Amino acid sequence: MTDRVRLLIVGCGWMAPNHVAAFAGDPRVEIIGCVDSDPARADQFATRYGLARSFGSVEEAIAWGHFDAASNVTPDIAHHPTTMKLIGAGKHIFCEKPLAQNVALAEEMTRAVEAAGLVNMVNLIYRNVPALERARGMIADGMIGEVRHVEASYRQSWLVGRHWGEWRSDPNWLWRLSHGHGSRGVLGDVGIHILDFATHAIGMLPVAQHARLQTFRKAPNDVIGDYRLDANDSAILSLEFENGALGVVHASRFMTGYANTIKLEISGTEGAIAIERGDEWVTLLACLGDDVHTQAWRRLNVRPVETLYAKFIGSVLSGTGQAPSFRHATELQKVIDRCFA
Repeated sequence: MTDRVRLLIVGCGWMAPNHVAAFAGDPRVEIIGCVDSDPARADQFATRYGLARSFGSVEEAIAWGHFDAASNVTPDIAHHPTTMKLIGAGKHIFCEKPLAQNVALAEEMTRAVEAAGLVNMVNLIYRNVPALERARGMIADGMIGEVRHVEASYRQSWLVGRHWGEWRSDPNWLWRLSHGHGSRGVLGDVGIHILDFATHAIGMLPVAQHARLQTFRKAPNDVIGDYRLDANDSAILSLEFENGALGVVHASRFMTGYANTIKLEISGTEGAIAIERGDEWVTLLACLGDDVHTQAWRRLNVRPVETLYAKFIGSVLSGTGQAPSFRHATELQKVIDRCFA
């Protein structure tokens, strides 16, 4: 066991700067370089962030070999092939969500990383929200009684507004609308986040479900350049949990007026908890005790929690596992896959 983790960034696209910022602030981490299938982009990324090395492929980085772990920030379609190579080289993995494009690939990755005894985590980033962890603790302690109903939503509107740029001409957004470019739509993109957010809070995964997915016309013939716009834009999941509780989880890119907002309300036999989280704010409210008779909601305070980035590094240094693991992400992938059945 060492006191410092040599980390490789794999993929230099949209999310990679966030990973660099998160890991660079940890004194236990040395970011040794980056990988991208476009060598010029890898070079530019390394120069921009002061990294000593850049590589044009995972194979090239593995041949060099002087790193302990990798942060996999490649597009969804590349998670499986790149991660399998890194596992084969004995490297610990922090992977962006979703773990893979389908449950068969996710299970293969999970079996491989567990057999190799490597630290593995998936960046279900809303686990970093302190309000979620406090809500989970309160529910586990029985403060709202038995969970009876769950309502959760992930609200975006970048198909309506230009707050994040013009999606019609930007590949960073267009690929998210096209199955042929590896997207599973809003369900695979942010639906997995709200599904994890809700199920982590109550400590249960669904045992039964029904789903409706909708793709709306957004361009003539549903095509822009090389992108066929056939991925789902809105998704609604009706869920039943192991204790009989029912839930509704929905996500859309057409929730006009919301840039990036999560809402979660959990109702129980003795109280309720509600979380609302935007990019710059978060609220945690509870209706408990005698307040259930007057429907009074009170704001609760929260304490900071350790981020997933920090947990991953701590796990690599200690050799112990942390959640959310590849195994957990595979269970979520099963729920996602059933929505397409």
